[in-house]
Amino acid sequence: MVARWIEQKRHYWRYKARIEKLPASYRTAVAGLERYINHLGGIGDADSILTMLDDLADLFEQGAANGTPIREILGADPVEFAETFLRNYPAGHWITREQERLTRAVEQAEAEETGSRGVR
Repeated sequence: MVARWIEQKRHYWRYKARIEKLPASYRTAVAGLERYINHLGGIGDADSILTMLDDLADLFEQGAANGTPIREILGADPVEFAETFLRNYPAGHWITREQERLTRAVEQAEAEETGSRGVR
């Protein structure tokens, strides 16, 4: 358990080192995305977070290597980009679990409603 946690920390610091090598404008964009994702996304387990961060680093490294402008990477609406990006990592995502709970609750309520109509 402790060894896994240490490896996850090392993995995170490798990610941070990758981001630090990006041009300043890319680092600023990644920092904004990280902040948004962390506050809104709430992806639960470390492995999901690390996978997502690695993919984010890959995307921006490729963009920097190709000289792709940040707006071309993110599109016109950075919030829409972040939302779409987050949807690719549903495992452990708190909002996904809550959406599923809401759907199940409404389905249960509907079943109860249907059942009570038949009894009348």
